[in-house]
Amino acid sequence: MINMFPLLSIPVVIYNVMAIGGGAFSTNSQSIVDNLAKKLFEIPMASGTYWVVSSGDLLILISLVMLFAELLKSTSTGREAIANHALSLVLFIVCLVEFLLFGAFASSVFFIITVMTLLDVLAGFIVTIVSSRRDIGISDGYVD
Repeated sequence: MINMFPLLSIPVVIYNVMAIGGGAFSTNSQSIVDNLAKKLFEIPMASGTYWVVSSGDLLILISLVMLFAELLKSTSTGREAIANHALSLVLFIVCLVEFLLFGAFASSVFFIITVMTLLDVLAGFIVTIVSSRRDIGISDGYVD
């Protein structure tokens, strides 16, 4: 049951919570962009400069970790994997609609998350098709 849940929905929900707090349906999207650019912490580097990490950077990092986990999950071919791919497709459609229609979602951070959901859908379907071809034993048309 837990394998059906698309993990990339976690950063999407986090972004939605941030956007709703900043007025997701308003035409002024500057507040969410300002929230994503806020400095969370800084780390001193060996070069003497500081690496500044913003909340948008952290959200993208969380999304990348979730994408990695989704890619690992996509190697299975059971019913839960097919349901996961379908739910991932729904998540991509929701992200695309939010990105195109609502000003608070028109940011680079959300665009990158949307692209990650697309890559999850594509990778899931491609890996499932290749795995099922191998399980069934369909040849490429070449005879050895």
